[in-house]
Amino acid sequence: MKFDLLVFDWDGTLMDSEARIVASMSAAFADLGLQPPPPAQARDVIGLGLEQAIRRLWPESAPTQRLDLIQRYRHHFLEANDTPTPLFEQAAEVVTELHAAGYLLAVATGKSRRGLDSALRQTGLDAVFHATRCADETFSKPHPQMLLELLDELGTDAGRCLMIGDTEYDLQMARNAGVAALGVSYGVHAPERLLALEPLGCLSAIAELPQWLGQGARPEHPSSVTGALEVASA
Repeated sequence: MKFDLLVFDWDGTLMDSEARIVASMSAAFADLGLQPPPPAQARDVIGLGLEQAIRRLWPESAPTQRLDLIQRYRHHFLEANDTPTPLFEQAAEVVTELHAAGYLLAVATGKSRRGLDSALRQTGLDAVFHATRCADETFSKPHPQMLLELLDELGTDAGRCLMIGDTEYDLQMARNAGVAALGVSYGVHAPERLLALEPLGCLSAIAELPQWLGQGARPEHPSSVTGALEVASA
């Protein structure tokens, strides 16, 4: 199967940010005098937008309480917490190679726009992706809206798009949008959770992606997009 557009999740798929996310969520709860969620629960909601993640971790919370928690989380993740968030091994090389091969590349993430833009600058990958969507500017996964907007912006049919992610939220979003999905087993959700959603495969390392796509073969309709990122306000 040939694809023109490859859409990547960010946290847990390209970037190893789990430890900082869990620590920042724990600190945010503590700032409000609340018992932090167990690490396994905080880990499980990675991939959702912050509003949706907090609803799961704190079901009885009021909207104003969730807003306070979101603000404290962002303070810790973006400013106070210095836990390293490296790209997974070979991630930068893989997306650069695929960009050079003519694929359209995009990101669909539960991160905020401010958080994703910071990560793209930090990693030097801001010129590699042709479009991006974040959970604070559209619906959170597993709603299909992120993918539908990316398909529309980049002029691609759903049948020519592949979603790549480490959580069931990524795969459910792909299914809801009528898009093929590929799981990665090294991120947040266990392989059995991903395989239950019947992705086309489940990679054990991002470095396997070019070979899985067919020895790095070019798409049938190489991109004419220059690689400029979508610009959106934080």
